[in-house]
Amino acid sequence: MEPQGRDEGKGPVLHIVVVGFHHKKGCQVEFSYPPLMPDEGHDSNLLPEEWKYLPFLALPDGAHNYQEDTVYFHLPPLSGDTKCVYGVSCYRQIEAKALKVRQADVTRETVQKSVCVLSRVPLYGLLQAKLQLITHAYFEEKDFSQISILKELYDHMNSSLRGSALDGSQVYLGMSPRDLILHFRHKALIIFKLILLEKKVLFYVSPVNRLVGALMTVLSLFPGMIEHGLVDSSHYRPKSSVSEDQSLVESVSGAEEFVSVSVTDIDSSALDLGVETAQPATESSGNSSEGDNHHLKPPSRISPESSESEWETLDPSVLDEGGPQEAPSETEPELPETFDSKPGTPITVQPQAVTGQGGVTQGLVSGLEEDQYGLPLAIFTKGYLCLPYMALQQHHLLSDVTVRGFVAGATNILFRQQRHLSDAIVEVEEARIQIQDPELRKMLSLTTADLRFADYLVKHVTENRDDVFLDGTGWEGGDEWIRAQFTLYLHSLLSSALQQDSERLLADYGAPFVTAWKITHNYRVWYSNKHPGMTAVTPGHPFQGQYSVADVKLRLSHSVQNSERGKKIGNAMMTTSRSVVQTGKAVGQSVGGALTSAKTAMSTWFSTLAQPAPASTSACPEPATAVKP
Repeated sequence: MEPQGRDEGKGPVLHIVVVGFHHKKGCQVEFSYPPLMPDEGHDSNLLPEEWKYLPFLALPDGAHNYQEDTVYFHLPPLSGDTKCVYGVSCYRQIEAKALKVRQADVTRETVQKSVCVLSRVPLYGLLQAKLQLITHAYFEEKDFSQISILKELYDHMNSSLRGSALDGSQVYLGMSPRDLILHFRHKALIIFKLILLEKKVLFYVSPVNRLVGALMTVLSLFPGMIEHGLVDSSHYRPKSSVSEDQSLVESVSGAEEFVSVSVTDIDSSALDLGVETAQPATESSGNSSEGDNHHLKPPSRISPESSESEWETLDPSVLDEGGPQEAPSETEPELPETFDSKPGTPITVQPQAVTGQGGVTQGLVSGLEEDQYGLPLAIFTKGYLCLPYMALQQHHLLSDVTVRGFVAGATNILFRQQRHLSDAIVEVEEARIQIQDPELRKMLSLTTADLRFADYLVKHVTENRDDVFLDGTGWEGGDEWIRAQFTLYLHSLLSSALQQDSERLLADYGAPFVTAWKITHNYRVWYSNKHPGMTAVTPGHPFQGQYSVADVKLRLSHSVQNSERGKKIGNAMMTTSRSVVQTGKAVGQSVGGALTSAKTAMSTWFSTLAQPAPASTSACPEPATAVKP
């Protein structure tokens, strides 16, 4: 089926959809323009099978607890298409008695509806800003049969967004890395490295606007990720009948047998780590020439079904081929000089904006639009999902065998309770990261250089916070500055991996982390191709250097803030300090009161002595008079 509005000439906005809550049918589509189904009307409730979760994403779980909310969500591509569909939904509720025209199916005291935009371009904040105004006006009509404003919205968005470039000012609207650093502090770097390892990461908080804001802000720290790196992020199959699920399991079990054959080809570093890597062979291991031609082709991405057996399209030998491509050779004498690390270079050197260093090109291996550094990394590809908001009906995706990992957001507590389905749970409200696996905690342990980097960010973000006139206005400590620092961090990490002495250079990033990262899909795709921009990047951690007393203090502070024992000691110290202060105040008040009373008594006594004695009126005998001789 081919819904209207999907051709490139139709504009960036595919559909305007209204989703309402029916007291008997639950969440359902009430209006769509153009119609979601070509042969149906605007008021049809029918949906394409791939978009069966649309009503539950647009009208989030627990929405009745809030007057309004905003949702970002991703939908899988329809058959015949290859790219993710980006959704933005604005939810509101209104009292039924306030409606001018009350329809027969309105039986509850409140009416809950969402107006959402389905788009080809990831302009979340920009779409939200326009959609909120229209949603407000739509509800102010108090007559939901007035749909002309929604049709005008569709035409306006397509005319205003047509041909617009995906630059930072539009893409990052509403995403504040500054607020992220203020809230998570050094833990923001842990989340960054967690996603680099392609782990199963679940964000949890409510309402949904806080959830999607935190998740998408983290992704905005990866250069080019939101602009070009999410096109494959929602390739999943909706849950279907039991018979189809059974056939799916059988097909995947066959793919797992393929995996066991190709595991012997994995580099020894993967075996030393002891991590199971899903690496199905493309064809037969003996058909090497055909395999070499296959892994250099862009991935097909023609249907969600292809992700079952195409988690990894690269042959393990690509790692061996990629090394000499970037290694210094006799024909390239300038590379060692270019990569020469200068200890005297200040660590505060600012990286240039990526947009000013040339355009993007189609990645030969990743299939993504890449810059000259090979970014964005191919993280959200081949079954690694990005779902800013997950409805409860999508819970099965957490354990789906075709999903190798995810970065997802949820507001329902059932997601958080089933910890075994996620590698890490990021509780946004408490700024806490829960990781059950001790090996993963070891991989994500921040090195001294990492702690310097995180402390550098936190200090610059917080130094002008108390000044209402300077807060957030300067370059240093601002949103773009923070993204530039993470870009520098990632560029340096990638450049270090290309050097002959990479083991020494990468030690500052953490040996367990680097070992695990080198067997991820995104690293092997990036390493398999040459990227000319990397010749200008200085290898080594931006904050490498000798240890000092400040590092000891930083490590101690980090340990106290993160370990359970350290938290208990910190809480005990805070409790003790409060008790000492309160006792001191009490003792001070008592002593002060006593001293004041004593001072008053002494003053009274001295003033009494200074006064002349009054005439005696008692019958006391007169003193004896001296007798003259």
